Amino acid sequence: MQADYDSRADAISIALVPGAHAEKADSCHPRAVVALGGGEPVELQLLYPDLGIEEPLRAAAQSYGLDLGALVAAVQAALAVPDRSVTLDVAARSAA
Repeated sequence: MQADYDSRADAISIALVPGAHAEKADSCHPRAVVALGGGEPVELQLLYPDLGIEEPLRAAAQSYGLDLGALVAAVQAALAVPDRSVTLDVAARSAA
């Protein structure tokens, strides 16, 4: 997963599927837009993260079965290094 915080636009883009192309988008929250390719989420746009990230990310995660923890980690990493891309490799939780 790759995330980029554009400080001028005050928006974060999270590529869920690298290199995938979107065919349409769904505004699942006033500040979260999920781009869809083949009916599956390929990118998430989070607008105005300074207004809070939990609510819009939760809406996207619930609407599309996304990993909320991974989304939060991606947003926090992107906010830590504005105007640069960060890449995260989030593995599935192992059975204990």
